Amino acid sequence: MDYRRSVTPPADWRPRLVALDIDGTVCVEDESNFLNSHGKISPAVRAAIAAVLAAGSHVVLSTGRSMLGVRPFLAELGVASGTALCSNGAVWLDAATGEVVRHTVFDPAQPVAMLRELLPDAVFTAEDLGVGNRTTSLREEQFHGEMRLVDFAELVATPTTRLSVVWPERSTADLLAAMTGVELPGVQWQCSLNGDTAWLFAAPAGVSKGSALEQLRVRLGVAEADTLAVGDGSNDLEMLAWAAHGVAMGQAPEVVRAVADEVCPPVTEDGLASVLTRWF
Repeated sequence: MDYRRSVTPPADWRPRLVALDIDGTVCVEDESNFLNSHGKISPAVRAAIAAVLAAGSHVVLSTGRSMLGVRPFLAELGVASGTALCSNGAVWLDAATGEVVRHTVFDPAQPVAMLRELLPDAVFTAEDLGVGNRTTSLREEQFHGEMRLVDFAELVATPTTRLSVVWPERSTADLLAAMTGVELPGVQWQCSLNGDTAWLFAAPAGVSKGSALEQLRVRLGVAEADTLAVGDGSNDLEMLAWAAHGVAMGQAPEVVRAVADEVCPPVTEDGLASVLTRWF
């Protein structure tokens, strides 16, 4: 099971900023359609997050989901103040109002042109902030909000906060091999290592969960030593490295576990609750 812990904060430590990934951390996602599912939150995890809020610490949901996919979680978990980070840090959401307070976009034209050469027959989906997505194929992998079928000219005509690419009938290993050494202009990208589907996600250059959390930490006046982050995916790497104490979920890929200070039980065993109840 390898629930190792290499760094142990003192028993009386209480983090003031708690950054939480959603899918695979807060909730057990629907593996058949995690992009558009709400996911199940266990009573233990719900209670643990409520205890963090009751203690006055900042709970920051930090996710690759769009703002439309995050709002229901804010309501269900009772996070009624502060900021949620959506689209891997490109979109900042006011948890009280559900409105966007900040966002960063990039021009998808050059990245898409390069990816079309590298990944023949890939399906591209660009986020339309607050509305939904424009996509080159209406596949079964649906995102939150309106899905609008477009050609490539329309796909790249407007800047976006997030570009998602799925390579049908190819494995994650195929995708990693095709993208080895590739740099895409104006963006940073990562391949999803959770599951067998070949997914790639691109965000504006310099934008990640980790960079957004650092800016938010400074704004909130929280000390670096008082930060905790928990996640399970490749898009959590920067976030786990950023935190004073980074925790990888038990089902996380090895590359994610390797950057964490601790590995807790998997989401199906309420790993997040076991972490939070140690200090709250």
